[in-house]
Amino acid sequence: MTSKDRVLAAFNHTEPDRVPINYLCNPGIDRRLKNHYGLGEQDHEGLRQRLNVDFRTIPVRYTGPPLHEVPPGRSVDEWGKHRRWIEHESGGYWDYCDWPLQNADLEAIEQWPMPSPDDFDYSEIDPLCETYADYAIVIGNPGVADVINSTGMVRTMEQVLFDLMTDDPACLRYIERKTDITLAVTEHTIELARGRIDLLWIGEDLGTQIGPMISPDLYRRHLQPIHQQFIDLAKSHSIPVMVHSCGSSSWAFDDFIEMGVSIIDTLQPEADRMAPDYLKSTFGDRLAFHGAISTAGAVSYGSADDTRQDVRNTLETMKPGGGYALAPTHQLQDNSPTENVVAMYEAAMEFGAYS
Repeated sequence: MTSKDRVLAAFNHTEPDRVPINYLCNPGIDRRLKNHYGLGEQDHEGLRQRLNVDFRTIPVRYTGPPLHEVPPGRSVDEWGKHRRWIEHESGGYWDYCDWPLQNADLEAIEQWPMPSPDDFDYSEIDPLCETYADYAIVIGNPGVADVINSTGMVRTMEQVLFDLMTDDPACLRYIERKTDITLAVTEHTIELARGRIDLLWIGEDLGTQIGPMISPDLYRRHLQPIHQQFIDLAKSHSIPVMVHSCGSSSWAFDDFIEMGVSIIDTLQPEADRMAPDYLKSTFGDRLAFHGAISTAGAVSYGSADDTRQDVRNTLETMKPGGGYALAPTHQLQDNSPTENVVAMYEAAMEFGAYS
């Protein structure tokens, strides 16, 4: 089977030749894996082939003029999100900071510079669709259609949760403006791909480790209508939708099903009501799954043998009948030993076969 055939079969709840595989990473572990396999630092495709990855993402990057000042020691993107570099014992990461819209009122939100859909680079869509014709082609990412996290990056998480509960007009207007732009970029990407997209990936973190982050009523009032726009757009082009949601988020899965979502990403097994056996038995006939290999589990804190066993156990639960693609629950972190990640992908091939 081609990778495309394999993914489409699995997500249609039939058994392909093996479970599909995906790869998500932080830069540190990505560099170490390339060194391990003797690949160049920019050989992204070579690494994905070595790991037998079945998915390929079509990027759409902002290439317009700078919209925001960049203070010393900061990185600022087109949305005005500020980041600073934080070192830690296994590497580092760009952490969000400054919160430029934390106290912004409606007038300030209206005046806040935002990118135009015309200022994104769509030139790679057609050639990459041709290059990746045998792979499952994905557009989007967990930040597309996301409300709480992405708004919290400029306004703070606490303020956003308060704003949603109180129907704050400034926050809701920011969300509306960003949604309109992101939806337009997504629509244009789909149109230029001319029927070659296999999956739209959107996201919204809806759970803590022990339960819902917000109430179902609050989700349905403010977030669901936004997500529905992206789902309806994808469905109008016969593209399946995968929703990323960290934490204990299974409380929202029935809503997702009614909205037209067919695949769930992340599946943190340590969170409440997110264990593979619970998800497979409760939703396996109505949803397909992507993830479930915890980046807070054996791949980070165990041995290579522990990682192999974790992959094997997960596959024994999730692969029967199709409906599953193996992937980390989030980006593989810098604290994951190289040998563990190698063991994870070797085990996926060894135990993921259906015959």
